[in-house]
Amino acid sequence: MEEAVYLDEHAVRIQKLKDLEALGIPGYPSGDIARSHTICGVLTDFENLQATETPVQVVGRIISLRWHGGSAFADLADESGRMQLHLRKDKIGEEFYAQLKQLLDHADFISVSGTAIVTKVGERTIEVATLQLLSKALRPLPEKWHGLSDIETRYRQRELDLLANPEVKARFVTRSKMISALRQFLNDRDFMEVETPMLQPIPGGANARPFITHHNALDIDLYLRIAPELYLKRLVVGGFEKVYEIGRCFRNEGIDYAHNPEFTMFEMYWAYVNKNEFVGFLEELMRSVIQTATGSTTLPYGEGEIDFGGAWARTTFRDSIIQNCGIDIDTLLTPAAVVAAARAQNIPADFSSCIGLGEHYDELFKRTARAATIAPTWIFDYPLELKPLAKALTSDPTKSASVQLVMHGAEIVNAYYHELNDPLDQRARFMAQQDLRDAGSQEAQWMDEDFLRALEQGMPPTSGVGIGIDRLCAFITNSPNLKEVILFPTLRPQQEV
Repeated sequence: MEEAVYLDEHAVRIQKLKDLEALGIPGYPSGDIARSHTICGVLTDFENLQATETPVQVVGRIISLRWHGGSAFADLADESGRMQLHLRKDKIGEEFYAQLKQLLDHADFISVSGTAIVTKVGERTIEVATLQLLSKALRPLPEKWHGLSDIETRYRQRELDLLANPEVKARFVTRSKMISALRQFLNDRDFMEVETPMLQPIPGGANARPFITHHNALDIDLYLRIAPELYLKRLVVGGFEKVYEIGRCFRNEGIDYAHNPEFTMFEMYWAYVNKNEFVGFLEELMRSVIQTATGSTTLPYGEGEIDFGGAWARTTFRDSIIQNCGIDIDTLLTPAAVVAAARAQNIPADFSSCIGLGEHYDELFKRTARAATIAPTWIFDYPLELKPLAKALTSDPTKSASVQLVMHGAEIVNAYYHELNDPLDQRARFMAQQDLRDAGSQEAQWMDEDFLRALEQGMPPTSGVGIGIDRLCAFITNSPNLKEVILFPTLRPQQEV
Protein backbone atom coordinates (compact mmCIF):
# COMPACT_ATOMS: atom_id res chain seq x y z
CA MET A 1 0.00 0.00 0.00
CA GLU A 2 2.81 2.44 0.92
CA GLU A 3 4.57 1.70 -2.38
CA ALA A 4 1.35 2.41 -4.28
CA VAL A 5 0.96 5.74 -2.49
CA TYR A 6 4.55 6.59 -3.33
CA LEU A 7 4.08 5.77 -6.99
CA ASP A 8 0.91 7.88 -7.05
CA GLU A 9 2.88 10.81 -5.61
CA HIS A 10 5.51 10.37 -8.32
CA ALA A 11 2.83 10.48 -11.00
CA VAL A 12 1.21 13.54 -9.39
CA ARG A 13 4.51 15.41 -9.42
CA ILE A 14 5.15 14.61 -13.07
CA GLN A 15 1.73 16.07 -13.85
CA LYS A 16 2.57 19.16 -11.81
CA LEU A 17 5.73 19.58 -13.86
CA LYS A 18 3.68 19.46 -17.05
CA ASP A 19 1.22 21.99 -15.62
CA LEU A 20 4.05 24.34 -14.64
CA GLU A 21 5.57 24.20 -18.10
CA ALA A 22 2.13 24.81 -19.64
CA LEU A 23 2.04 28.04 -17.64
CA GLY A 24 5.46 29.02 -18.99
CA ILE A 25 7.26 28.17 -15.75
CA PRO A 26 10.19 25.86 -16.60
CA GLY A 27 10.79 23.04 -14.14
CA TYR A 28 14.52 23.12 -14.78
CA PRO A 29 15.44 26.61 -15.97
CA SER A 30 18.86 27.32 -17.42
CA GLY A 31 20.87 30.45 -16.84
CA ASP A 32 22.89 31.89 -14.01
CA ILE A 33 21.60 31.77 -10.44
CA ALA A 34 21.95 34.83 -8.26
CA ARG A 35 22.61 34.42 -4.53
CA SER A 36 23.55 37.24 -2.21
CA HIS A 37 23.83 35.17 0.99
CA THR A 38 23.96 31.61 2.20
CA ILE A 39 21.36 30.81 4.82
CA CYS A 40 24.09 30.75 7.44
CA GLY A 41 25.17 34.18 6.21
CA VAL A 42 21.66 35.55 6.67
CA LEU A 43 21.36 34.11 10.18
CA THR A 44 24.82 35.35 11.18
CA ASP A 45 24.13 38.93 10.08
CA PHE A 46 20.40 38.82 10.77
CA GLU A 47 20.04 41.81 13.12
CA ASN A 48 21.90 44.12 10.75
CA LEU A 49 19.99 42.88 7.69
CA GLN A 50 16.70 43.36 9.53
CA ALA A 51 17.55 46.84 10.82
CA THR A 52 18.68 48.09 7.40
CA GLU A 53 15.91 46.22 5.52
CA THR A 54 18.61 44.96 3.17
CA PRO A 55 17.22 42.68 0.42
CA VAL A 56 18.68 39.17 0.43
CA GLN A 57 18.54 36.42 -2.14
CA VAL A 58 18.92 32.81 -1.03
CA VAL A 59 18.61 29.42 -2.71
CA GLY A 60 17.97 25.90 -1.47
CA ARG A 61 15.62 22.96 -1.08
CA ILE A 62 12.15 23.24 0.46
CA ILE A 63 12.16 21.01 3.51
CA SER A 64 8.63 21.71 4.66
CA LEU A 65 5.69 23.67 3.28
CA ARG A 66 2.62 24.80 5.24
CA TRP A 67 -0.27 26.68 3.59
CA HIS A 68 -2.59 28.87 5.67
CA GLY A 69 -5.15 30.59 3.47
CA GLY A 70 -3.54 33.81 2.29
CA SER A 71 -0.06 33.00 3.53
CA ALA A 72 2.35 30.09 3.77
CA PHE A 73 5.44 29.14 5.73
CA ALA A 74 8.28 27.04 4.37
CA ASP A 75 11.62 25.83 5.66
CA LEU A 76 14.46 26.27 3.18
CA ALA A 77 17.81 24.46 3.48
CA ASP A 78 21.14 24.89 1.75
CA GLU A 79 24.47 23.34 2.68
CA SER A 80 25.12 25.98 5.33
CA GLY A 81 21.86 25.74 7.28
CA ARG A 82 18.10 26.06 7.37
CA MET A 83 15.63 28.88 7.97
CA GLN A 84 12.00 29.81 7.61
CA LEU A 85 10.35 31.62 4.69
CA HIS A 86 7.05 33.52 4.78
CA LEU A 87 4.99 33.85 1.60
CA ARG A 88 2.04 36.26 1.48
CA LYS A 89 -0.59 36.35 -1.24
CA ASP A 90 -0.73 40.15 -1.18
CA LYS A 91 3.07 40.35 -1.45
CA ILE A 92 3.81 38.01 -4.36
CA GLY A 93 0.52 38.33 -6.21
CA GLU A 94 -2.73 36.41 -5.95
CA GLU A 95 -2.39 34.54 -9.26
CA PHE A 96 1.23 33.46 -8.66
CA TYR A 97 0.39 32.51 -5.09
CA ALA A 98 -2.41 30.26 -6.32
CA GLN A 99 -0.08 28.65 -8.87
CA LEU A 100 2.53 27.96 -6.20
CA LYS A 101 -0.03 26.51 -3.84
CA GLN A 102 -1.17 24.12 -6.54
CA LEU A 103 2.16 23.19 -8.07
CA LEU A 104 5.00 23.73 -5.55
CA ASP A 105 6.10 20.78 -3.38
CA HIS A 106 8.46 20.09 -0.52
CA ALA A 107 11.86 18.93 -1.85
CA ASP A 108 11.70 21.41 -4.77
CA PHE A 109 14.68 23.76 -5.20
CA ILE A 110 13.86 27.45 -5.30
CA SER A 111 15.43 30.90 -5.28
CA VAL A 112 13.80 33.61 -3.20
CA SER A 113 14.46 37.28 -2.54
CA GLY A 114 13.10 39.21 0.38
CA THR A 115 13.87 40.89 3.67
CA ALA A 116 14.67 39.65 7.16
CA ILE A 117 11.83 39.72 9.70
CA VAL A 118 11.01 38.14 13.05
CA THR A 119 7.61 36.47 13.36
CA LYS A 120 5.23 36.90 16.30
CA VAL A 121 6.63 33.73 17.87
CA GLY A 122 10.20 34.99 17.54
CA GLU A 123 11.28 32.95 14.49
CA ARG A 124 13.90 34.56 12.28
CA THR A 125 12.36 34.52 8.80
CA ILE A 126 12.70 35.84 5.26
CA GLU A 127 9.63 37.70 4.04
CA VAL A 128 9.50 36.57 0.40
CA ALA A 129 9.16 39.19 -2.34
CA THR A 130 9.96 36.99 -5.35
CA LEU A 131 10.27 33.26 -5.87
CA GLN A 132 11.69 31.22 -8.76
CA LEU A 133 11.59 27.46 -9.20
CA LEU A 134 15.10 26.12 -9.86
CA SER A 135 14.52 22.37 -9.98
CA LYS A 136 11.33 20.33 -9.61
CA ALA A 137 11.65 17.22 -7.40
CA LEU A 138 9.71 14.36 -8.96
CA ARG A 139 10.09 12.14 -5.91
CA PRO A 140 9.22 13.16 -2.37
CA LEU A 141 11.65 12.87 0.47
CA PRO A 142 10.99 9.91 2.80
CA GLU A 143 7.93 10.25 5.03
CA LYS A 144 10.13 10.92 8.06
CA TRP A 145 13.15 12.09 6.11
CA HIS A 146 14.65 13.80 9.14
CA GLY A 147 15.15 10.45 10.80
CA LEU A 148 15.75 7.95 7.98
CA SER A 149 16.98 4.81 9.71
CA ASP A 150 16.46 1.87 7.35
CA ILE A 151 19.97 0.52 6.78
CA GLU A 152 19.34 -0.76 3.24
CA THR A 153 17.87 2.57 2.12
CA ARG A 154 20.60 4.56 3.81
CA TYR A 155 23.40 2.72 2.01
CA ARG A 156 21.68 2.32 -1.36
CA GLN A 157 20.36 5.89 -1.52
CA ARG A 158 23.11 7.79 0.23
CA GLU A 159 21.73 11.08 -1.06
CA LEU A 160 18.64 10.56 1.13
CA ASP A 161 20.82 9.50 4.05
CA LEU A 162 22.81 12.73 3.80
CA LEU A 163 19.62 14.78 3.66
CA ALA A 164 17.95 12.94 6.50
CA ASN A 165 20.75 12.50 9.00
CA PRO A 166 23.02 15.46 9.75
CA GLU A 167 25.45 13.23 11.65
CA VAL A 168 26.06 11.22 8.46
CA LYS A 169 26.96 14.35 6.53
CA ALA A 170 29.24 15.42 9.39
CA ARG A 171 30.99 12.04 9.25
CA PHE A 172 31.93 12.57 5.61
CA VAL A 173 33.04 16.12 6.30
CA THR A 174 35.39 14.64 8.91
CA ARG A 175 36.66 12.13 6.36
CA SER A 176 37.42 14.93 3.91
CA LYS A 177 39.22 16.92 6.59
CA MET A 178 41.22 13.83 7.56
CA ILE A 179 42.50 13.27 4.02
CA SER A 180 43.27 16.97 3.57
CA ALA A 181 45.17 17.00 6.87
CA LEU A 182 47.13 13.92 5.82
CA ARG A 183 48.19 15.56 2.58
CA GLN A 184 49.07 18.81 4.31
CA PHE A 185 51.18 17.08 6.95
CA LEU A 186 53.19 15.23 4.32
CA ASN A 187 53.49 18.12 1.87
CA ASP A 188 54.80 20.35 4.66
CA ARG A 189 57.58 17.79 5.22
CA ASP A 190 58.63 17.61 1.56
CA PHE A 191 56.89 14.39 0.60
CA MET A 192 55.71 14.27 -3.00
CA GLU A 193 52.31 12.91 -3.99
CA VAL A 194 52.32 10.64 -7.04
CA GLU A 195 49.94 8.42 -9.01
CA THR A 196 50.64 4.83 -10.03
CA PRO A 197 48.64 2.39 -12.21
CA MET A 198 45.35 0.94 -11.05
CA LEU A 199 45.35 -1.51 -13.97
CA GLN A 200 48.34 -3.78 -13.46
CA PRO A 201 49.70 -6.80 -15.35
CA ILE A 202 50.57 -8.41 -12.00
CA PRO A 203 48.70 -7.63 -8.77
CA GLY A 204 51.44 -7.03 -6.20
CA GLY A 205 52.26 -5.31 -2.94
CA ALA A 206 49.91 -7.23 -0.65
CA ASN A 207 48.53 -10.66 0.08
CA ALA A 208 45.05 -10.54 -1.42
CA ARG A 209 42.85 -11.99 -4.14
CA PRO A 210 42.59 -9.58 -7.11
CA PHE A 211 39.86 -8.61 -9.52
CA ILE A 212 40.64 -9.54 -13.11
CA THR A 213 39.60 -7.69 -16.27
CA HIS A 214 40.49 -7.78 -19.96
CA HIS A 215 41.92 -5.06 -22.17
CA ASN A 216 40.45 -5.52 -25.64
CA ALA A 217 42.92 -3.44 -27.67
CA LEU A 218 45.97 -5.20 -26.21
CA ASP A 219 44.13 -8.51 -25.81
CA ILE A 220 45.62 -9.06 -22.37
CA ASP A 221 44.25 -9.72 -18.91
CA LEU A 222 44.88 -7.01 -16.33
CA TYR A 223 44.21 -6.79 -12.63
CA LEU A 224 42.79 -4.00 -10.50
CA ARG A 225 45.54 -3.12 -8.08
CA ILE A 226 45.50 -4.53 -4.58
CA ALA A 227 48.18 -2.05 -3.46
CA PRO A 228 50.46 0.60 -5.04
CA GLU A 229 53.54 -0.61 -3.12
CA LEU A 230 55.74 -2.08 -5.84
CA TYR A 231 55.35 0.90 -8.17
CA LEU A 232 56.08 3.35 -5.37
CA LYS A 233 59.26 1.46 -4.49
CA ARG A 234 60.32 1.66 -8.13
CA LEU A 235 60.03 5.44 -7.79
CA VAL A 236 62.39 5.29 -4.80
CA VAL A 237 64.80 3.36 -7.05
CA GLY A 238 64.35 6.19 -9.55
CA GLY A 239 65.57 8.80 -7.07
CA PHE A 240 62.47 10.06 -5.24
CA GLU A 241 63.30 9.74 -1.54
CA LYS A 242 59.91 10.79 -0.11
CA VAL A 243 56.80 9.68 -2.03
CA TYR A 244 53.20 8.89 -1.17
CA GLU A 245 49.92 8.04 -2.86
CA ILE A 246 46.27 8.18 -1.78
CA GLY A 247 44.04 6.17 -4.06
CA ARG A 248 41.58 3.36 -4.60
CA CYS A 249 42.58 -0.27 -4.27
CA PHE A 250 40.54 -3.39 -4.96
CA ARG A 251 40.49 -6.82 -3.33
CA ASN A 252 38.18 -9.60 -4.44
CA GLU A 253 37.30 -10.77 -0.97
CA GLY A 254 34.34 -10.96 1.38
CA ILE A 255 32.19 -8.02 2.42
CA ASP A 256 31.56 -7.40 6.10
CA TYR A 257 31.66 -4.65 8.72
CA ALA A 258 35.44 -4.28 8.28
CA HIS A 259 35.91 -4.98 4.55
CA ASN A 260 34.75 -3.48 1.26
CA PRO A 261 35.96 -4.71 -2.16
CA GLU A 262 37.12 -1.21 -3.12
CA PHE A 263 38.72 1.02 -0.57
CA THR A 264 41.03 4.01 -0.22
CA MET A 265 44.64 3.30 0.66
CA PHE A 266 47.42 5.66 1.71
CA GLU A 267 50.98 4.44 1.15
CA MET A 268 54.22 6.30 1.81
CA TYR A 269 57.90 5.47 1.29
CA TRP A 270 60.86 7.27 2.84
CA ALA A 271 64.52 6.54 2.11
CA TYR A 272 67.36 6.82 4.63
CA VAL A 273 65.22 7.05 7.79
CA ASN A 274 65.93 4.97 10.90
CA LYS A 275 63.44 2.78 12.75
CA ASN A 276 62.73 4.97 15.77
CA GLU A 277 62.49 8.16 13.73
CA PHE A 278 60.10 6.47 11.33
CA VAL A 279 57.76 5.04 13.95
CA GLY A 280 57.82 8.35 15.85
CA PHE A 281 56.94 10.14 12.61
CA LEU A 282 53.96 7.82 12.05
CA GLU A 283 52.71 8.48 15.58
CA GLU A 284 53.04 12.23 15.07
CA LEU A 285 51.26 11.98 11.70
CA MET A 286 48.34 10.06 13.19
CA ARG A 287 47.90 12.46 16.11
CA SER A 288 48.11 15.52 13.88
CA VAL A 289 45.60 14.19 11.35
CA ILE A 290 43.13 13.14 14.06
CA GLN A 291 43.47 16.45 15.92
CA THR A 292 42.96 18.46 12.74
CA ALA A 293 40.00 16.41 11.51
CA THR A 294 38.11 16.14 14.81
CA GLY A 295 39.47 18.85 17.11
CA SER A 296 40.61 16.33 19.72
CA THR A 297 42.91 13.34 20.27
CA THR A 298 40.47 11.67 22.67
CA LEU A 299 37.54 10.29 20.73
CA PRO A 300 34.44 8.26 21.62
CA TYR A 301 34.40 4.70 20.33
CA GLY A 302 31.75 2.16 21.16
CA GLU A 303 30.90 2.44 24.85
CA GLY A 304 34.27 3.96 25.69
CA GLU A 305 36.84 6.17 24.04
CA ILE A 306 40.20 6.04 22.30
CA ASP A 307 43.03 8.19 23.61
CA PHE A 308 45.47 8.98 20.82
CA GLY A 309 47.22 11.65 22.87
CA GLY A 310 49.14 9.56 25.37
CA ALA A 311 52.09 7.24 24.85
CA TRP A 312 51.20 4.25 22.67
CA ALA A 313 52.07 0.82 23.99
CA ARG A 314 54.69 -1.26 22.16
CA THR A 315 55.08 -5.03 22.02
CA THR A 316 56.00 -7.76 19.55
CA PHE A 317 53.83 -10.18 17.62
CA ARG A 318 55.26 -13.10 19.59
CA ASP A 319 54.99 -11.42 23.02
CA SER A 320 51.43 -10.24 22.40
CA ILE A 321 50.30 -13.83 21.80
CA ILE A 322 52.18 -15.08 24.86
CA GLN A 323 50.59 -12.35 27.00
CA ASN A 324 47.07 -13.21 25.82
CA CYS A 325 47.06 -17.01 25.71
CA GLY A 326 50.45 -18.26 26.88
CA ILE A 327 51.34 -19.83 23.53
CA ASP A 328 54.89 -19.21 22.29
CA ILE A 329 54.90 -19.36 18.49
CA ASP A 330 58.67 -19.87 18.49
CA THR A 331 58.01 -23.38 19.81
CA LEU A 332 55.45 -24.12 17.07
CA LEU A 333 57.34 -24.88 13.89
CA THR A 334 54.61 -26.52 11.79
CA PRO A 335 50.99 -25.68 10.95
CA ALA A 336 49.86 -28.84 12.76
CA ALA A 337 51.61 -27.67 15.92
CA VAL A 338 49.79 -24.31 15.77
CA VAL A 339 46.43 -26.02 15.32
CA ALA A 340 47.09 -28.42 18.19
CA ALA A 341 48.14 -25.62 20.56
CA ALA A 342 45.02 -23.58 19.76
CA ARG A 343 42.71 -26.55 20.22
CA ALA A 344 44.36 -27.44 23.53
CA GLN A 345 43.23 -24.04 24.85
CA ASN A 346 39.84 -24.03 23.08
CA ILE A 347 40.77 -20.93 21.10
CA PRO A 348 38.00 -20.33 18.49
CA ALA A 349 40.36 -20.17 15.52
CA ASP A 350 39.43 -21.41 12.05
CA PHE A 351 42.52 -22.75 10.28
CA SER A 352 40.58 -24.47 7.49
CA SER A 353 41.57 -21.94 4.82
CA CYS A 354 45.11 -21.33 6.11
CA ILE A 355 47.98 -22.41 3.89
CA GLY A 356 51.51 -22.29 5.24
CA LEU A 357 52.91 -21.58 8.67
CA GLY A 358 52.53 -17.80 8.38
CA GLU A 359 48.78 -17.90 7.76
CA HIS A 360 48.38 -20.24 10.78
CA TYR A 361 50.33 -17.81 12.99
CA ASP A 362 48.17 -14.96 11.69
CA GLU A 363 44.90 -16.75 12.48
CA LEU A 364 46.11 -17.47 16.01
CA PHE A 365 47.13 -13.83 16.43
CA LYS A 366 43.78 -12.50 15.19
CA ARG A 367 41.81 -14.72 17.60
CA THR A 368 43.93 -13.93 20.65
CA ALA A 369 46.25 -10.91 20.80
CA ARG A 370 44.62 -8.74 18.15
CA ALA A 371 41.11 -9.31 19.47
CA ALA A 372 42.24 -8.34 22.97
CA THR A 373 44.10 -5.16 21.97
CA ILE A 374 41.93 -2.11 22.68
CA ALA A 375 44.19 0.93 23.24
CA PRO A 376 46.42 2.04 20.32
CA THR A 377 49.37 -0.37 20.37
CA TRP A 378 52.39 -0.80 18.09
CA ILE A 379 52.99 -4.50 17.44
CA PHE A 380 56.44 -5.19 16.00
CA ASP A 381 58.19 -8.00 14.16
CA TYR A 382 55.57 -10.18 12.50
CA PRO A 383 56.65 -13.62 11.25
CA LEU A 384 58.67 -13.37 8.07
CA GLU A 385 56.17 -15.56 6.17
CA LEU A 386 53.53 -12.84 6.61
CA LYS A 387 55.72 -10.01 5.28
CA PRO A 388 57.35 -11.08 2.00
CA LEU A 389 58.35 -7.49 1.20
CA ALA A 390 60.07 -6.65 4.51
CA LYS A 391 63.63 -7.40 5.61
CA ALA A 392 64.34 -10.17 8.08
CA LEU A 393 65.63 -9.13 11.49
CA THR A 394 69.34 -9.67 11.98
CA SER A 395 68.63 -10.73 15.57
CA ASP A 396 65.98 -13.28 14.53
CA PRO A 397 65.72 -14.16 10.82
CA THR A 398 62.28 -15.74 11.38
CA LYS A 399 60.83 -12.29 12.10
CA SER A 400 60.32 -9.30 9.79
CA ALA A 401 61.25 -5.65 10.25
CA SER A 402 57.58 -4.70 10.43
CA VAL A 403 55.17 -2.93 12.75
CA GLN A 404 51.41 -2.53 12.83
CA LEU A 405 49.19 -0.22 14.84
CA VAL A 406 46.37 -2.25 16.39
CA MET A 407 43.39 -0.95 18.37
CA HIS A 408 39.95 -2.28 19.23
CA GLY A 409 40.85 -5.56 17.59
CA ALA A 410 41.76 -4.14 14.17
CA GLU A 411 44.95 -3.35 12.29
CA ILE A 412 45.00 0.33 11.30
CA VAL A 413 48.58 0.95 10.18
CA ASN A 414 50.86 -1.55 8.44
CA ALA A 415 54.48 -0.49 8.15
CA TYR A 416 57.90 -1.93 7.34
CA TYR A 417 60.64 -0.02 9.07
CA HIS A 418 63.14 -1.85 6.85
CA GLU A 419 61.78 -2.57 3.38
CA LEU A 420 63.41 -5.50 1.61
CA ASN A 421 65.90 -4.12 -0.92
CA ASP A 422 67.94 -7.28 -1.57
CA PRO A 423 66.81 -8.48 -5.04
CA LEU A 424 68.10 -12.03 -4.50
CA ASP A 425 66.28 -12.38 -1.20
CA GLN A 426 63.17 -10.83 -2.74
CA ARG A 427 63.24 -13.35 -5.58
CA ALA A 428 63.47 -16.20 -3.08
CA ARG A 429 60.53 -14.76 -1.15
CA PHE A 430 58.46 -14.50 -4.32
CA MET A 431 59.31 -18.10 -5.14
CA ALA A 432 58.13 -19.15 -1.67
CA GLN A 433 54.92 -17.21 -2.27
CA GLN A 434 54.53 -18.99 -5.60
CA ASP A 435 54.77 -22.32 -3.78
CA LEU A 436 51.88 -21.19 -1.58
CA ARG A 437 49.89 -20.23 -4.67
CA ASP A 438 50.57 -23.65 -6.17
CA ALA A 439 49.29 -25.17 -2.92
CA GLY A 440 46.02 -23.30 -3.32
CA SER A 441 46.50 -19.96 -1.57
CA GLN A 442 44.34 -17.24 -3.15
CA GLU A 443 46.25 -14.45 -1.42
CA ALA A 444 49.94 -15.29 -1.88
CA GLN A 445 51.94 -12.78 -3.91
CA TRP A 446 53.02 -13.20 -7.51
CA MET A 447 56.49 -13.22 -9.05
CA ASP A 448 57.09 -9.71 -10.42
CA GLU A 449 60.08 -9.57 -12.73
CA ASP A 450 59.71 -5.83 -13.42
CA PHE A 451 59.96 -5.08 -9.71
CA LEU A 452 62.91 -7.42 -9.27
CA ARG A 453 64.69 -5.75 -12.19
CA ALA A 454 64.17 -2.40 -10.49
CA LEU A 455 65.60 -3.72 -7.22
CA GLU A 456 68.64 -4.96 -9.13
CA GLN A 457 69.28 -1.34 -10.09
CA GLY A 458 69.65 -0.66 -6.37
CA MET A 459 67.12 0.66 -3.86
CA PRO A 460 68.38 2.67 -0.88
CA PRO A 461 67.44 1.68 2.69
CA THR A 462 63.75 2.56 2.83
CA SER A 463 60.83 2.53 5.25
CA GLY A 464 57.22 2.29 4.11
CA VAL A 465 53.68 2.38 5.47
CA GLY A 466 50.14 1.66 4.36
CA ILE A 467 47.00 2.98 6.08
CA GLY A 468 43.45 2.09 5.13
CA ILE A 469 41.68 5.44 5.01
CA ASP A 470 38.21 3.91 5.43
CA ARG A 471 39.16 1.94 8.51
CA LEU A 472 40.92 4.89 10.13
CA CYS A 473 37.92 7.12 9.41
CA ALA A 474 35.59 4.52 10.94
CA PHE A 475 37.57 4.67 14.15
CA ILE A 476 37.76 8.42 14.47
CA THR A 477 34.03 8.86 13.71
CA ASN A 478 32.90 6.05 16.04
CA SER A 479 31.43 4.07 13.16
CA PRO A 480 31.04 0.32 13.76
CA ASN A 481 30.80 -0.48 10.05
CA LEU A 482 32.98 0.63 7.13
CA LYS A 483 29.83 1.24 5.09
CA GLU A 484 29.18 4.23 7.36
CA VAL A 485 32.31 5.99 6.04
CA ILE A 486 32.17 4.95 2.37
CA LEU A 487 29.74 7.13 0.45
CA PHE A 488 28.62 4.38 -1.89
CA PRO A 489 29.64 0.99 -0.49
CA THR A 490 29.48 -2.20 -2.56
CA LEU A 491 26.13 -3.94 -2.00
CA ARG A 492 24.42 -7.04 -3.27
CA PRO A 493 22.01 -6.12 -6.13
CA GLN A 494 18.43 -5.72 -5.02
CA GLN A 495 16.15 -8.60 -5.90
CA GLU A 496 13.31 -7.89 -8.27
CA VAL A 497 9.93 -8.15 -6.50
